[in-house]
Amino acid sequence: MADPQEVLSRRVQSALGAAFGAEFADTDPVIRPSQFADYQANAALALAKRLGRKPREVSAAIMEHLDVSDVCRDVEVSGPGFINLTLREDWIAEQARGLLDDTRLGVPEQERRNIPLDYSAPNVAKEMHVGHLRTTVVGDSLARTLDFLGHNVIRQNHIGDWGTPFGMLIEHLLAVGEDSPEADLLTTDPNAFYQAARNEFDTSGAGHDDFAARARRRVVALQGGDEETLRLWRKLVNLSKVYFNKVYAKLGVTLGDEDLAGESGYNAMLADVCDELETKGIAEISDGALCVFLDGFTGREDKPVPLIIRKSDGGYGYATTDLATVRYRVDDLKADRILYVVGAPQAMHFKMVWATARKAGWLPESVETTHVQIGNVLGADGKILRTRSGAPVRLMQLLDEAVERAAAVVAETRPDLDEATRAEIARKVGIGAVKYADLSVSHDTEYVFDFDRMLALTGNTGPYLQYAQARIRSIFRKGEVDPSGISGRITVSEDAERDLALKLLGFGAVVEQVGDLLQPHRLSTYLFDLAQALTTFYEHCPVLTAETDAERESRLALVAVALRVLVRGLDLLGVESPEFM
Repeated sequence: MADPQEVLSRRVQSALGAAFGAEFADTDPVIRPSQFADYQANAALALAKRLGRKPREVSAAIMEHLDVSDVCRDVEVSGPGFINLTLREDWIAEQARGLLDDTRLGVPEQERRNIPLDYSAPNVAKEMHVGHLRTTVVGDSLARTLDFLGHNVIRQNHIGDWGTPFGMLIEHLLAVGEDSPEADLLTTDPNAFYQAARNEFDTSGAGHDDFAARARRRVVALQGGDEETLRLWRKLVNLSKVYFNKVYAKLGVTLGDEDLAGESGYNAMLADVCDELETKGIAEISDGALCVFLDGFTGREDKPVPLIIRKSDGGYGYATTDLATVRYRVDDLKADRILYVVGAPQAMHFKMVWATARKAGWLPESVETTHVQIGNVLGADGKILRTRSGAPVRLMQLLDEAVERAAAVVAETRPDLDEATRAEIARKVGIGAVKYADLSVSHDTEYVFDFDRMLALTGNTGPYLQYAQARIRSIFRKGEVDPSGISGRITVSEDAERDLALKLLGFGAVVEQVGDLLQPHRLSTYLFDLAQALTTFYEHCPVLTAETDAERESRLALVAVALRVLVRGLDLLGVESPEFM
């Protein structure tokens, strides 16, 4: 089976080479879907000026050498020089039938690359909030997609597990007791533990032995490698890992303990980063701090913006850690492509870090770095989603509410199912709705969080797509047919059959686009269009009550492919597919 657009592109390119010479054989044939045919080749318009000929003359020359009789039933020049291409029904049917036997459903396996993928990145001893939702969900979808395309994806959960707050947190852990109920808050309500520690720090006296003084000394001990302090620090991290894993399990993402790559792991490299940048003349002392000044990075009044590598007090910041991270990912992980799924406001920071790393020779030009910019989640007021008190919305609380709301809908629509089955459907629908709402819009844009819209069974929503695949399953149950055993011949005589088959043939190209362009919303859009094509198909093409056995077998084969594409597509987005809806 093959993607029609790719097949036509190759055929038109071959015609271009034959018509105008080998130097034109790699010209983009500009194949696009058309309202007047299945596809349109627009290369003639782009080539006309280069060849010094009229577009229709160029099109005519292409047509003379265009061999698509086995693929197309109609080929004609229209308008100023468009070549309209209408596919043969038997070719479409044959390609769609091929999908039944293809475990990859037309998705190509790309040349394997090492791809460290930095996403999620919560902080130890702090609650994950709605701001972590998008980095986690988008990152996980990209990881799943790139995995499926054949790459070695190295998940990197760059957690905040180092720095000055840990002196305060360790002292509070000692004060409440390592095995106390208060310590256990780190696994259930990290913010409560953190706020209690912060309150002690802010309200302590000014004596040598007060809480704040002990916390500051503890930071020095931590950074100095004191074993007892490190033991307590590890305790904090391990308790927080329990909490992280609860959230990840609820959200259904593929991150685990083995993917943790926290700031602490780079601590031993930071001094060397600074020394090498200074020795190479890339960094210089400015107002007591070690800074890098790069051409093209200026602020107000065109003053150069510094990338601070070491602060005036001798401490290190995010830039130092991120530079060490780049070195590690290139040297140790042998990265070919490094992806950062991080909030959009960090764009300038990453540009400066990468420019510095390239200047230092740590980031070769052969290694691609991309900031997958994440936009904000907004409330109904158009502002960043927060609670009434102004605090960020807790992610676990939001997910629990999604499942509760879904449970209410399922209880109303499927009272015939037992309680355990309804609960399982509610979990899949509630979490899937939240994730899909995020993934159905471009990752760098903002969107309004709206439970009612997310959970709707109509429109471009997770539940609508989950219902689309559940409806196909119900057809097979009713017909007492196993979809995995379908092997019949496919024919496409009705327009709705033809449109559905053509849509199915586009799956592989869309998945490849998601991996290349890092845009999961393209897959969401495709799946929504596929679900709509299925709805039209059902209106015009009865499956179980088809007029002939051959027609019935053909339509069962078509919807069997559609089921596999929907389930695989949703899985690449990280959305589960319930058996019932």
